[in-house]
Amino acid sequence: MSTPRRIRIATAQYPIDKLSDLAAARDKLTRWVTEAADSGAELLVFPEYGAMELAATAGEQVAADIPASLEAVSRALPEADAVYADLARRHRVHILAASGPLRRADRYVNAARLITPDGRIGIQEKRIMTPFEQEWGIASGTALRVFETALGCIGVAICYDSEFPLLVRAQAEAGAELFLVPSCTERVSGAHRVRTAALARALENTCAVAVSPLVGEAPWCPAVDVNTGIAGVYVPAEAGLSDTGVLAEGQLSQPGWVFADIDLVALRALRTCGEMRNAQDWLLQPGASPLAQHVERVSLT
Repeated sequence: MSTPRRIRIATAQYPIDKLSDLAAARDKLTRWVTEAADSGAELLVFPEYGAMELAATAGEQVAADIPASLEAVSRALPEADAVYADLARRHRVHILAASGPLRRADRYVNAARLITPDGRIGIQEKRIMTPFEQEWGIASGTALRVFETALGCIGVAICYDSEFPLLVRAQAEAGAELFLVPSCTERVSGAHRVRTAALARALENTCAVAVSPLVGEAPWCPAVDVNTGIAGVYVPAEAGLSDTGVLAEGQLSQPGWVFADIDLVALRALRTCGEMRNAQDWLLQPGASPLAQHVERVSLT
């Protein structure tokens, strides 16, 4: 299947809300997806731990208790994904659903789900846990994947994972040209760590990287009580593509969509005829070795 030359992407600075019930969650998602789709977006990105707002639908006591909130959100994810899938079908868009805790036997993983217009779902679990996730009891995910879609080959690097070059490099060597980075950071410093990582990964791999943060305060849910972030779409800084590496960027922690048009053909051309050839020259580094064998390719077409 041929992929489009350009992709219009919408990445969310998504505000966490205290939702009264699952119907309220459905209504919110419907508003957000409709707005992005009506603006021409083909790929929509929601943030890390955006699913935690579902904890409020289980009641204040559950939302206020981290173990109980993880369990409640894990139980709610199938219904939330059904809503995402219906919206993806209705609007003919691909959606990276807001990540959340997903129970795997005796542990939870932090799972992002890429949903296609025909209802296929690809799951990427976070690989490297932050200190606070370790305190919650969130475990490291298993397979590192790339997803073959009608829009091209997509990799997902959940927040902290994007700060580790070899993870993203492995996905790039396996064919990913576009990376989605759902994030959840408490402080401005955290938001800028993710932003810096996105710019670096775009430069190293001659690819596009889209960051979607959770924003706002949720004193009713200690797991995600304060959230600060910057949505953006980043590429290598190259003349004719972007002098700064920033295709589009939001205002710190201001809710809303950030849109950008990504030219995949231009990105591919840079790998052999750009000002610099970072992706091509990766293996010239001492200690560098091929990494694609560590990645599972998943077809969503």
